[in-house]
Amino acid sequence: MQIYNPNQIPLTPYLFFTGKGGVGKTTTACATAMQLADQGHSVLLVSTDPASNLQDVFETPLSNKPVAIDSIPNLKVANFDPVTAAAEYRASVIDPYRGILPDSALENMEEQLSGSCTVEIAAFNEFAHVLTDKKVEADYDYILFDTAPTGHTLRMLELPSAWSQYLDENSTGASCLGQLSGLGDKKEMYAHAVETLSDKQLTTLMLVSRPQDSSLIEASRASEELSHLGILNQVVILNGLLENADDPLSTAILNQQHTALTHIPKPLQAFEHYAIPLRPYTITGIDKLRAFLTDATFDEEAFEHIMEPSATLEDMVEDLIKTDKKIIFTMGKGGVGKTTIAIQIAQSLVQAGKKVHLATTDPANHIHLYLKETSDLTVSHIDEDKELADYTEEVLAKARKTMSQDDVAYVEEDLRSPCTQEIALFRAFAEIVDRADEEVVVIDTAPTGHTLLLLESTQSYAKELERSSGEVPVSIQKLLPRLQNPEETEVVMVTLPETTPVYESMRLDEDLKRANIAHSWWLVNQSMYAAHPTNAILRARAQNEVQWINKVAALSNGHFATVEFTPAFDVALSQ
Repeated sequence: MQIYNPNQIPLTPYLFFTGKGGVGKTTTACATAMQLADQGHSVLLVSTDPASNLQDVFETPLSNKPVAIDSIPNLKVANFDPVTAAAEYRASVIDPYRGILPDSALENMEEQLSGSCTVEIAAFNEFAHVLTDKKVEADYDYILFDTAPTGHTLRMLELPSAWSQYLDENSTGASCLGQLSGLGDKKEMYAHAVETLSDKQLTTLMLVSRPQDSSLIEASRASEELSHLGILNQVVILNGLLENADDPLSTAILNQQHTALTHIPKPLQAFEHYAIPLRPYTITGIDKLRAFLTDATFDEEAFEHIMEPSATLEDMVEDLIKTDKKIIFTMGKGGVGKTTIAIQIAQSLVQAGKKVHLATTDPANHIHLYLKETSDLTVSHIDEDKELADYTEEVLAKARKTMSQDDVAYVEEDLRSPCTQEIALFRAFAEIVDRADEEVVVIDTAPTGHTLLLLESTQSYAKELERSSGEVPVSIQKLLPRLQNPEETEVVMVTLPETTPVYESMRLDEDLKRANIAHSWWLVNQSMYAAHPTNAILRARAQNEVQWINKVAALSNGHFATVEFTPAFDVALSQ
């Protein structure tokens, strides 16, 4: 496999770096930008990642305007903050209605515009300006984006009714289209941006992945989503390839990587693959970033210690038993190990004499490979595709009875928006949680606080029910009060000791706080620090985890558990 060197491979003017959280998108994008700039090319690097740390990487204050980096001639960097942009956008949509609409309507609008979809649209709005700016095109040889638009974002932009004055005209209930309500005047710019993304002479999608099954699966999903939307020019960059092993842990990792690359997902096999070796130092500072794509070496840094004590998974489960929790969610972004942790919690509860029901939304549905049902442990699988299909048909069937053909077409289009799936799953979750009267219920993915608040809102909740059966199931009536009861419910926030997973967990945590959902435990999964490696390269990775474990310690007020890294974890996720 060819080593990734941007000066030795054909590149288009626009490069979008994408991949699962924690795979090294930012590091790879920054190092690529530096190499191209060092060769005399005029380069602009733009980040739309809410968890971006570009200011620390370049040791320079940044804003949403390109800033020159003194130590790197020919390179300018802009750091768009989509969270701030989303807040400004939300205010621009809602403020004109203040004093006109009742407070309940304004609260509903605000919640409509508080989810991750709004942040995605705000991010796209920022880099759409860059993609369509003729001056930017003329000033730079290469324009690099740290974080590409997701398939969800682009699908939302394809919805034709998104360009209507949604908040003025919509009478069909809660929907992600609210995120697009104020963008009618940008339709032409967005169309041009989407055209640029799909032009293989102009744009390349740089799929960054770790050489691990779960990471490759996520890259494959992103690849397929964006391929279906016409973005076909893609390459795969495998970051963190361990080249040599000298202890049991590094040997196990090397074998795991070999297995993962031997069975690389089929959608990725058609593209060129490039490798970046795992470096034996933490990528901090411009010198190390410049060396990242070379064979340069640095002395290992002094090993910093964790500042806060940490519980174990066993300690956490013991606390869940002691406090008699009846409803336990494992929550977190994709790839952090929610399913694995949920299985371990369920097994421990059964061993403690509890009767347990474990529910999973894992698309692979291989939970039966690790658990056998008994009288004390039952398992169910929430099929997201089936729940969505059933819910969609139910809504449309009711709409056809009372609405015109045009109105039904609008509802059908509306149901294609990303939030619809969360709403469909909401009902399935409610039915499973209702089992907590008789047993402990463990669910490996919870509805987000945004979804719960969206449905709690008087207007959107009533309209959502009106779209379907017109009845409020008892399980749904009971759900939110139960989830808000800390004596009955616990959400375990699962994260990895890395930049992006921790920041994504922080945003999920804010969702839960807004919805007043019971949540006290955090869990740092797959910690290399906790495994105490002796291999020099793995020690460097462990060193880089310290700041993020300490960050979780602060966020949780010391109420967190740590699970050490095991190579078998990644295999279990993808079998």
